[in-house]
Amino acid sequence: MATTGLPQTRLEPSPLRAVLFDMDGTLVETEQLWGEAMFELARRLGGRMSDAARAATVGTSMRTAMEILHADIGVVRTEADLQTDAAWVEGRVAELMADGVQWCPGAPELLRSVRAAGLATALVTTTPRALADLVLRSMRESLGEDPFDLTVCGDEVPARKPDPAPYLQAMAALGVEAGECVVIEDSRAGITAGLAAGAAVLGVPEMQAVAPEPGLTLRAGLVGVLAAELAEIHSVHALEPGIECSAAPASTLTSNRGRAALRISCAT
Repeated sequence: MATTGLPQTRLEPSPLRAVLFDMDGTLVETEQLWGEAMFELARRLGGRMSDAARAATVGTSMRTAMEILHADIGVVRTEADLQTDAAWVEGRVAELMADGVQWCPGAPELLRSVRAAGLATALVTTTPRALADLVLRSMRESLGEDPFDLTVCGDEVPARKPDPAPYLQAMAALGVEAGECVVIEDSRAGITAGLAAGAAVLGVPEMQAVAPEPGLTLRAGLVGVLAAELAEIHSVHALEPGIECSAAPASTLTSNRGRAALRISCAT
């Protein structure tokens, strides 16, 4: 086989520099609270929300969730009604959070491992800031530190998941490229957003069926997942055809297997 005579340089993948986390259903068991509030709203409106409709709302904006709920129970609501319903659901979720929020199994161990590895971290959630701050405060109390360098909430972005805007905003604020990140998500909307942003994605869906696709690694949950596995997921994604790599050396990762309590309390 003929060669050009030019030296052959093998480009190594960019190192993993940042991990971007979804919140509801990924790190904390709050999807059940959103579901409880929406089921209650449906009853207040004289209907019953189906389980299929509830599953379709996972990871979506409040507007989309309300539109799904209204269509499912067959009610027509004005724009003002939709805003009122959304506010009621958010207020009810805040009340439910006051009774306590649980970690998703494996989440605190993963957060500690990622921090010990020296990786940048961001929380990227569709949940509005007022509610997210309730959970963030309790996360800090539970872990004894702030696990995130940056938080981006649903009312702080130009477009919500499945649009990549929230993740692109977080990457820009952290000063990292998409090819240097792993996104962790539990919903189709969030997974779509992470992939569209150009990152490797670890999907841990529970309430929705998610089909395999390039750039996506699926797991049953976060138990046993630490920074070293995220580095492997990132490396595999970086070497997939069509993914551009830089000549930067791979990073060295360490992990911390210490365990934390799985229950955190939220106070309004």
